Parts: sequence; C-alpha cells; structure tokens
Amino acid sequence: MKTEEITLKELEEKLGLKFKSFDLFRTALTHSSFANGKKGVQYNERLEFLGDSVLQLCITEYLYNRFTGMSEGELTRMRALIVCEASLFNLAKSWDLGKYLYMSRGEELTGGRERTSILADAVEAIIASIYLDNGIEAARGFIMENFLETITKASRNEIIVDFKTKLQERLQRNGDVDIRYEILKEEGPAHRRKFFSKVMINSVPMGYGVGYSKKESEQCAAEEALVVLEADCRHE
Repeated sequence: MKTEEITLKELEEKLGLKFKSFDLFRTALTHSSFANGKKGVQYNERLEFLGDSVLQLCITEYLYNRFTGMSEGELTRMRALIVCEASLFNLAKSWDLGKYLYMSRGEELTGGRERTSILADAVEAIIASIYLDNGIEAARGFIMENFLETITKASRNEIIVDFKTKLQERLQRNGDVDIRYEILKEEGPAHRRKFFSKVMINSVPMGYGVGYSKKESEQCAAEEALVVLEADCRHE
C-alpha cells in the first residue's frame, strides 16, 4: 500500500468513515494551491460549496425539529453560531486535519496548515465527499456526531463570538482602517425593540445587521462584513 493511501486510511479511521471512492476523499483534502500547474488535479473548492449546503440543511432540520418553541430569528442566530468558521476550524483542529491536507510548499510555509479558512473549508469539503459517496443519511450521521456538542453549547448560550473585534483585527492587519457602525432604524414595541444597523469600512457599507439591542445588531453587521470579506478573498 502506498504511503498516501496509508495516510488517507489513517484519517478515514480517525473520523469513523468508510469511503467507496478514495478519489473523493483525496479531493476533499486538496487545497487549490496543490493543483497549480498540475494537469488533471482536482481540488476541494466545489466540494466545499456543496458541503456548506449539506451542513446547513442537516443543522437547520435538526434545530427546526428539536427547538419547536424558537422563532425563525432565534433559530437563525443559533445556526450561525454552530456552522460558523470558528466551529469548523475547532473541529478540524480536534482531528489534526492540517497534517493531512495536500497543498503547495509555498502555502505550507506561510502557515496554510493552520489557516482558519483553509481548515474550515476542508471540513465542509469532507462533508460533501461523504454525501456524494454514501448519501445524505451518512452525511447527517457524521454531522450530528461531530456537531452535537456545539449545538448543545449554542442552545445554552455558551458560545460567544465577538464579531466586531474579529472584524477589527481582520481589517487592521495591514494598517489603520476606518470602521463605523450606524443604527439605521428601530421597530417594534418598547419591550421588544428591533434595531437595524450597518457597518461602514472606509465609508463603504460592508454589512447589515438586525437585533433586539444595538449591540446585537452591530455584531450581526460585523459578522456579515466578515462573510463578504472572506468571499472576496476566495475570488481574488
């Protein structure tokens, strides 16, 4: 057996999986940098796209059935905590996933095996590979086994993500950036006031948020801005 196959078998066993097609599994672990200049090498961006939808569906379905007393907004906020980049990254770290990824030497030397976005994307790509190889039930089982602890923490309000700080840290890596939050409007009765806000980056609107406090709405705006920035980076 080749060294590569032994490595894939090791990760397969660690994750409790059984693939019919190792090609799918290998593709899920392949970063785009590894394919540069190599004819016919598949990488995981398309799988990541599919895996995101499979993950969203399975988590949404579980939350809908499990938390019947929650509103659409409450379910949406809980789901965002569960499937966010940070939770995917933490899961990847628990698997030591970085050491199994295929990437270019240059990407590796610049910290690619520890990069949050790369590891999070690889988790979603693995979910897609399970779905394509063994179907939705296998993917759902894998997701619930690996995300149940995060779901429990989210339902108990034990997950706190400071998106405003994350946005500031992300933008100011390359120098000072002007970040401003603005409350656009307020709606609803005094006891259930809803706030709508936006975040401006160098005077350009980058994210919009809604919440039952000014702070919550600004956090949601910052989270959306982070999603926009991440998407822009992927398409550069």
